[in-house]
Amino acid sequence: MSVPYETAAYEPAESPESPEEHLARLLGRALNSFELPDETMRRLDCALAHDNSLHSAHHSAGLHRETYRHTWLLADGTALTLWELVHNTGRGGEPQHEVYVDEEELRAATARLPLPPDDSEFELPALVQLSPVPPPRHAYVSDGSADHARRLLRRAENPDRPGAETAALLATAFAHQITQAFGRPCRAGRAGLCFSLYEHAFLLRDGREVALWEVEHTATPDGRHMCEVYASEEAAREAMERRAAQLS
Repeated sequence: MSVPYETAAYEPAESPESPEEHLARLLGRALNSFELPDETMRRLDCALAHDNSLHSAHHSAGLHRETYRHTWLLADGTALTLWELVHNTGRGGEPQHEVYVDEEELRAATARLPLPPDDSEFELPALVQLSPVPPPRHAYVSDGSADHARRLLRRAENPDRPGAETAALLATAFAHQITQAFGRPCRAGRAGLCFSLYEHAFLLRDGREVALWEVEHTATPDGRHMCEVYASEEAAREAMERRAAQLS
């Protein structure tokens, strides 16, 4: 039967391996690692962090096949993914490992395996339908990113801040970047009233990017600093205008 991603018997764990060690172990067990393009290997030389997760699994009549996603954060802020195929359909039934640069190659390799036709909607749903992930547009750093997201949401005081769903999503972040949206703090209204807007961009394990927008301001009755967090730049700027109007 086919096993969906959510219920597959696999728990990705925090690995003590360096990005180089993880790559070396992956290439060492892959039968076709010599086929990887030289350009891919050169890019992986500057990997700063890595993450891996089970993508799909299929078990049928003693045969099995799993696919894994291995993602590296590179020094230029981009992410590079390799796809690993593990199966026991070869002679002797011993597990065999193969590695591919893109999903098209992985699909072709999977189709060659002597496994029954897919009979479940869970069989490689994202792999077949997933559109290419655009290159990240930020220069990310890997430095406690999931914890940074948790602390950012915890200090937000606005009642309409992003909720549990966003927090769960950002728990998978492994790199982030903080940038100030204004060249300098924005002052408006009464003397000393100050606003600053920051974008907190996060890179997730699956290569997606998620951004939160933080507003820091002193538009409070006692002039103290206050932090608010929003899911979009538009919502953050509207909140700044609203706060300034209230105390202007």
